[in-house]
Amino acid sequence: MHDNSRLLFLRHCLPRLQPGHRVLEIGPDGTPSSYARLTGLPGITWDTLDLEARPGLTHVARGENEFPVGDGVYDVVLSGQVLEHVRQPWLWMREAARVCRPGGLMLTISPVSWPYHEAPIDCWRIYPEGMRALCGDAGLIVEHCAWESLEPRAWLPRFPRPASDLAPGLLYKVMRAIRWPLQRTYDTVTIARKPAVAAA
Repeated sequence: MHDNSRLLFLRHCLPRLQPGHRVLEIGPDGTPSSYARLTGLPGITWDTLDLEARPGLTHVARGENEFPVGDGVYDVVLSGQVLEHVRQPWLWMREAARVCRPGGLMLTISPVSWPYHEAPIDCWRIYPEGMRALCGDAGLIVEHCAWESLEPRAWLPRFPRPASDLAPGLLYKVMRAIRWPLQRTYDTVTIARKPAVAAA
C-alpha cells in the first residue's frame, strides 16, 4: 500500500467504521491486510475476497464480477488499489453494491497518478466524475468523492510526469539522493451509501 492510500483511509474511511461492523475487503494486500491492521477497532468482522485462493482469504471470487456472497451481507465493502485492475468496473461496482446491506457503505481508493502496473492487468484511472457515474449506475449515493493527495507538498506539479522531464539532470540526481519529495501521489477516494430499503 502506498502512503497516500494509507493517509486517505485514515482520514476518510476509518472514521466510518464502527465496532460490530461486518467488513468485506476486496483485493487485500495480505492477511491481515494493511487496512485491517490500521483499523484497531474491537468487534469488527473483517472478511476478504480475491480472485485466487491463498491462506487466510475468506472468499474466492468466481470471476471479476461474480462474488460467492449473498445479497446484503456486509455493512461495509472496501477496496483499495483494485478498481484499476478490473476490466468492466461498471459490472464490478454493481456486484460490490449487491453484497452491501441496505444503508451500508462502499469505500474505494483508486490510484490516478500511478504508472502502468499489471497485476495481472491494468485498465483504468478513474476521476471523481467517473466514480460518481459508476456509483450512480450501481444504485449507490455518493457521500464523498475527491481526487486528493495527503502526502507532503512536492516540488513538481501534481500531475503524473517523469521527474527527469521537469528538473535539470544534476538537480534531479541531487533531489533523488537526498530523498526530496519529487511528486505527490493522487488517488480518488469515494464513500458511497447503498440506500436503505423503504419502509413497507
